[in-house]
Amino acid sequence: MGNALVDILARLKSDDLLKSFNLPRGSMTLVDLELSNLINMHTSGLEKSKASGGSAANTIHGLARLGLETGYIGKIGKDDLGRIFKKDMKKSGINTVLYQSMTDTGRVIGMISPDSERTMATYLGAAVELSAEDISSDIFSNYDLFYIEGYLVNNFELFSKSLRLARKMGLKTALDLASYNIVEQYKDQLCDEIKTCADIVFANEEESKVLTGKEPENAVKAIAEKVEIAIVKIGAKGSLIKRGEEEVHVPAIVVNSVDTTGAGDIYAAGFLYGLSKNLSLEKCGRLGTLLSSEVIQVVGPKLGDSAWTRIHEKVNKIISE
Repeated sequence: MGNALVDILARLKSDDLLKSFNLPRGSMTLVDLELSNLINMHTSGLEKSKASGGSAANTIHGLARLGLETGYIGKIGKDDLGRIFKKDMKKSGINTVLYQSMTDTGRVIGMISPDSERTMATYLGAAVELSAEDISSDIFSNYDLFYIEGYLVNNFELFSKSLRLARKMGLKTALDLASYNIVEQYKDQLCDEIKTCADIVFANEEESKVLTGKEPENAVKAIAEKVEIAIVKIGAKGSLIKRGEEEVHVPAIVVNSVDTTGAGDIYAAGFLYGLSKNLSLEKCGRLGTLLSSEVIQVVGPKLGDSAWTRIHEKVNKIISE
């Protein structure tokens, strides 16, 4: 479950545009429709691409392309961007529960700096209208795991009800912390939900530090005290994973990074796929690392068919080792 958004990605020639709109480099900033349209207009001369997006949508696309049966819950508008989102999901074979609104479909204008850092200006639009009233137990029937993005914590009633219903229906629950500024703003709520409702938590270095006040090596331990599995991604240094007394460090794969958009999202897809196959934590981490190393070599959070053919060969090799 996540904010159903369409990614509009633009490659910047410099960071001047970010400064002119007061957008902190590397951050996710919520904007209104007027500002979203203004940023879109000022990036009109740049190379752009559009695809269904949002953190959880990126993850579920990865899991679907790996061959798992998947579903997605979100809300879109009755507009062109909404149709793009729905079509993209259907193309990947993802079962959807997509509510519709007269509000414009949410979109993320992702601006990619020359050094591949990405800054996001997010207009949530219809996505934010998904409510606790939309969620019922039957949505979770026939699934084993519920994955939710931390961005939804700003609708705490929806966030909390969804996690509790999934747990009640016997699903494992996985939470991605989404963004360091989200963790800063909703730290107390996230800590409570992690302690009571989460089995698996994904965080990057900054998010884990804000949540725990600790550096990655100790942050992963602190999070693992509250959940079954804790994962802290540490960029070029790889990832740290802890379950009980077991702790693993999985190195990153060195590649030419073009755009980091979706790297953490698709890492989660690889990791959860490995977990669904009952692989070791080390192999789960390697699968996540493999997928993230592939996606940062392209613009945007989606990989083409040729990349997936190559990935499946590498995935099967890791599984068979």
